Amino acid sequence: MRWFYLVMMVVGTVVPWVFFGGFFAAEGLDLPLFVTSLFRGGAAAGFTADVLLSIVVFLVWSSTDAQRVGVRRWWLVVPATCLVGLSLSLPLYLYLRETRAGQGLAGRASAAPSGVAA
Repeated sequence: MRWFYLVMMVVGTVVPWVFFGGFFAAEGLDLPLFVTSLFRGGAAAGFTADVLLSIVVFLVWSSTDAQRVGVRRWWLVVPATCLVGLSLSLPLYLYLRETRAGQGLAGRASAAPSGVAA
């Protein structure tokens, strides 16, 4: 699974930045316009709200899970989320978690996410 997570980190970085790059190339580094554009129409606003709520859930869960399982460098998901998005931070955290479990050091917890039967 680690290879899959690595590939998805690359894909999850490149794909959003193709769109972000196109926006910034056309509009310049206009962050207020960028944020406004995220909520411009009903579909875009709904999708943006869904992703933002998912990010909050992911950050709370991964922080708690990292402490429970002993994943070092959890903090890397925060800048990954801010600079790219969940498409990078989710596979990054899963890669860190899988690496930790692969070292046989998870000890205190199974490799399954909390609330999921192993």
